[in-house]
Amino acid sequence: MAEMDIQHILKYLPHRYPMLLVDRVLQLEPGKRIVALKNVSANEPYFQGHFPGRPIMPGVMILEAMAQAAGLLAFANEKTKDHIYYYAGIDNARFKRPVGPGDQLELDVTLERALRGIAKFGCIARVGGEVAAEATILCSAQPAPRA
Repeated sequence: MAEMDIQHILKYLPHRYPMLLVDRVLQLEPGKRIVALKNVSANEPYFQGHFPGRPIMPGVMILEAMAQAAGLLAFANEKTKDHIYYYAGIDNARFKRPVGPGDQLELDVTLERALRGIAKFGCIARVGGEVAAEATILCSAQPAPRA
């Protein structure tokens, strides 16, 4: 599947408003790489307090957006479709520029390694081609609880 709209994303991610941070998938190479978008709206709930008069997307929300893109990449694998991915670690997180209302965050995530239920992803978030943040994210795959 090369692209995903929001309806497809909702089938794979358990997140919902206000925690769903991926709006569209532009490219998906299962087991390799994903490029996704997060449209940053002035209506995001965190802007009210972060910061009044100078809204900036919190770094943890950028990391969460990258992790959700990583989850979509992981869920493209048939073996993990009935799993939930949890953070196992975040390494080398760097924030290069502020992200604010009106920005479009491009999430570029590459699967670096997957072994024994732990996946390592290289993540870069860009705005207008400029790096806004980067990190290495480790996720643990766990079977999803039955409803």
